[in-house]
Amino acid sequence: MENVVIRPLVPSDWSIVANIYKSGIDTNNATFETQIPSWENWDNSHLKFARIVALIKNQLVGWAALSPVSNRCVYGGVAEISVYVDEKHRSIGIGKALLENLIPLSEENGIWTLQAGIFRENISSIKLHESAGFRIVGYREKIGKLNGKWIDTYLLEKRSPTLGLD
Repeated sequence: MENVVIRPLVPSDWSIVANIYKSGIDTNNATFETQIPSWENWDNSHLKFARIVALIKNQLVGWAALSPVSNRCVYGGVAEISVYVDEKHRSIGIGKALLENLIPLSEENGIWTLQAGIFRENISSIKLHESAGFRIVGYREKIGKLNGKWIDTYLLEKRSPTLGLD
């Protein structure tokens, strides 16, 4: 794999991040979203400290971010992870590099549990998350509809080995 540089996502990355997100939306197996949100909506729904991008030769080829699972304080250390890779750069380790950087960043900021809801058909994403230490903790049958079709998802989680144990 070519050298991948991971750095924080900045607002000026949004147009490329949005395009990569759109390609994930277009697969119909990555998200229930059907439209790209505005920068403002996306910015407000994701944790500020946990947004990163991957670059190859200064070209942004993937991104990962965390969003809170709840506004209730008891869930303050639990976040949902999103990982998206440009379609031309999938299956070469970009997703793994993003996860390897986002997981320690989450722990440095008090996140003790990461979770991911992954469509049953998205085997590559399930395997990617499992390779980073996530485990399947549940299966949600017909959890939501996308384009009129019921979708099943797996719920995966990764618990920090050092946080949230006391």
